[in-house]
Amino acid sequence: MSRLIAICRGIERVNRAVGQAAAWLGLFMVLVQFALVLMRYVFGAGSLFMQESLIYAHAMLFMMAAAWTLADDRHVRVDIFYAKATPRGKAAVDLFGVVFFLLPMCLLLWWVGYPYVARSWAVLEGSRETSGIPAIFLLKTIILLFVITLALQGLVLGVRAALAIFGPAPPPNDDPLATG
Repeated sequence: MSRLIAICRGIERVNRAVGQAAAWLGLFMVLVQFALVLMRYVFGAGSLFMQESLIYAHAMLFMMAAAWTLADDRHVRVDIFYAKATPRGKAAVDLFGVVFFLLPMCLLLWWVGYPYVARSWAVLEGSRETSGIPAIFLLKTIILLFVITLALQGLVLGVRAALAIFGPAPPPNDDPLATG
């Protein structure tokens, strides 16, 4: 059991590190957008490469920070059952959500996304524009990384929920995977 908990903690550390690194893309996006506005309205110039970099950064920010958001329980939740539930009730809702919604969605995204990404890599797909970023295949690869990190974090959430449901009664607000 302690090995499983150690693996779960490792997965969360990686997902948090990836998410925190991706969060810097927000600053990058603000600075690039400011530079684009300045270039267009002050100098009358533009850069397709910079505009495409905003699309890449936006996609990477949301897809690579998703698992971190799930790890920190900061995702959108409909509080119909969850808000007033006991800790074991919340764990049951989490486990149900992981098993019946999150993991099947990750499997579906992988099933649909893998051929899509593989085709892009097969031709080393680039921008349709001459001065665009010649690496759309790398951007599309983020889809698969998103699925992997989210599914792994879902497994961690499922383990945490199972420990809360089937383990000994934890003290209030206690996390069975929390470091102590």
